[in-house]
Amino acid sequence: MRAPRPNYPRARLADVVDTYHGVRVADPYRWLEDASSAETIAWVQAENELTRSILDGSARDARVRRLTELYDYPRTGVPLERGGRYFFTFNPGLQNQGTLYVIDDGQADPRVLLDPNTLSPDGTVALTALFVDDDGELMVYGLSHAGSDLQELLVRDIATGADLPDRIRWVKFASVAWLKDGTGFYYTRFPEPGTVAPGDENYFNRICLHRLGDAQEKDRLVYERPDERETVFHIDVSHGGRWGVIAAYKGASDKSEIYLLDCAAPDATPLPLFTGFDSAYAFIQESRGRLLFQTDNRAARGRIVAVDPLSAEVSELVAESPDKLSTTVLAGDTIVASYLHNASDQLRLFDDASGAPAGVVDLPGIGSISGLTGRPGSSVFFLGFTSFTQPSTNLRYDLSSHTLQRWSVQTPDSQLPTPHSKPQTPNSKLQTPSSKLPTYVTEQVWYPSRDGTLVSMFLVHRADLPQDGRRPVLLTGYGGFNISLTPAFDPANFVLLEAGGICAVANLRGGGEYGEQWHEAGIFERKQNVFDDFIAAAEWLAASGDTNPKKIAIEGGSNGGLLTAAVMLQRPELFGAVVCRVPVVDMLRYHLFTVGRFWMSEYGSADDPEQFQYLLKYSPLHNVKEDVTYPPVLIATADTDDRVSPGMAKKFAARLQAAAQGGPFLIRVETKAGHGAGKPVAKVIEEDADIFSFLFKSRDL
Repeated sequence: MRAPRPNYPRARLADVVDTYHGVRVADPYRWLEDASSAETIAWVQAENELTRSILDGSARDARVRRLTELYDYPRTGVPLERGGRYFFTFNPGLQNQGTLYVIDDGQADPRVLLDPNTLSPDGTVALTALFVDDDGELMVYGLSHAGSDLQELLVRDIATGADLPDRIRWVKFASVAWLKDGTGFYYTRFPEPGTVAPGDENYFNRICLHRLGDAQEKDRLVYERPDERETVFHIDVSHGGRWGVIAAYKGASDKSEIYLLDCAAPDATPLPLFTGFDSAYAFIQESRGRLLFQTDNRAARGRIVAVDPLSAEVSELVAESPDKLSTTVLAGDTIVASYLHNASDQLRLFDDASGAPAGVVDLPGIGSISGLTGRPGSSVFFLGFTSFTQPSTNLRYDLSSHTLQRWSVQTPDSQLPTPHSKPQTPNSKLQTPSSKLPTYVTEQVWYPSRDGTLVSMFLVHRADLPQDGRRPVLLTGYGGFNISLTPAFDPANFVLLEAGGICAVANLRGGGEYGEQWHEAGIFERKQNVFDDFIAAAEWLAASGDTNPKKIAIEGGSNGGLLTAAVMLQRPELFGAVVCRVPVVDMLRYHLFTVGRFWMSEYGSADDPEQFQYLLKYSPLHNVKEDVTYPPVLIATADTDDRVSPGMAKKFAARLQAAAQGGPFLIRVETKAGHGAGKPVAKVIEEDADIFSFLFKSRDL
């Protein structure tokens, strides 16, 4: 994409200057933060028209057709068993939203329980939460509109499919725990707008108790931290029904405090169990009168402890492993634990009484567990397994016979999965896009970062890839919030793989692939380590003989959008194209928007003099240089993103267009869409078509 410089829409320069600890910082495009102003609306419309004029054409139309084929394969969610019923979502391929099905006890045929596609003509109403009571009689479900994080909770009778009159509002990131008798549930919520200062409706999380049939206004406040606006909560109820387990977090940090609530005493005050926010604790389940927790306390890669709820005595059940403990459930009397070994999942079993090893589940290769469900009293558990080249497959493990079978099987006479299908091995061939394509291989390499730290990276490509130095590469990273990038199927990647390209995924510091120390090495003033790791990945690829800098594209979303923007500004000559999706790019003001204060435990805040200095040093908005030639950049954001403010992306685009050389610098502002969760399949295909059209044009493919 070496066309003449586009005629970018004019963005007015405003005389806005902030002073941070004696340092004056200009913010001339602050008016773009106001999404509702006529000036911003006109600018966005003009920018979208420019982007369309560059990306649209016959080549993009062909990519839409191919992406439509690639996304047209059946997808089944990991089943959840409650009261003898199985609950799962199913999408035959191109439905905008997956449909929720249930298989009743003793029945073979699934029935529709909730179809979100009937709730909006364009598929922008999504099912974003599901909590079924222990008996499988009632469910709380959450609906979100236009990609918003805001959810409305409703209650449905599972036998009849009818909704009860109960409605719960002002919920984000829903946490719900049913009372044992099914008469009500605990839930987390935020304040109603207008009852707190503007902006505070995104903070001051609290736990309430709702009794079925009551109006929300009658719900009892159970717990809050009115003096700590960034504290958020998660609530569980133990299998026996006696104990409510409250986890308190400071924003997006996984460090937590744990409080116990006696559900048998309605007015009881939650009692502290673990305090100080110095370690992460995740409740697993109640077992033999003890409460089991997964924690990194005195174990950076995780261990499992048992707690006597009456005496608060803590004992170690499963010691720390060289691999990172990832996810844990209790199935019958067995602890089922997934571990990350070199950024790929393994599944191990432990006795819940002694913690002694009870076996290893052989998974179908290098990949990721995409879901894990089990419960006390059941001898089976379910998991989803996926890899870069294989869609998620649902597997059923029987603890009594120690057998692993395929649960979700596509049969010739039915489009729906059934647990009663003839068992197949996990390695059975799936009828998916990948099974019709050439052979692809996945390899893992290790490369040194700037300070010598070894970093792992996955490479996916055709088995017959020519090593000619001209292979197009799409390098992806995240590097933050203790989130791990593990092998996962993305049908859109085959657009590049079919063209002889390489998909690369780097496991950067700041992520969770190698434990809490790996995460902490990429936060606060150590954030530059993340950028160095990503730059080193690109350097390794360029030196490998497969590609060269002009053919290397980088892509990331949210915190990954910050990553791609920052490294592009630091090493522009190393990349041929850049995609920043829903990016955090104004590091001096990010905490003033939506739920941005939740991320201060990861980034820091410009309100602090020391933190201001390192934030200013890498903040993408503040590091665009006028005498530097930058590669083509596509910034993708959405008008109803209420997690990462789209105003940051707009300001970054305006700054690049006005000041930078090279490019082009394009912005794509999606309508009726948010940060990404619940996005309709049709919108996903359109966005992917734009991204790959941009990438192919940018590198003259």
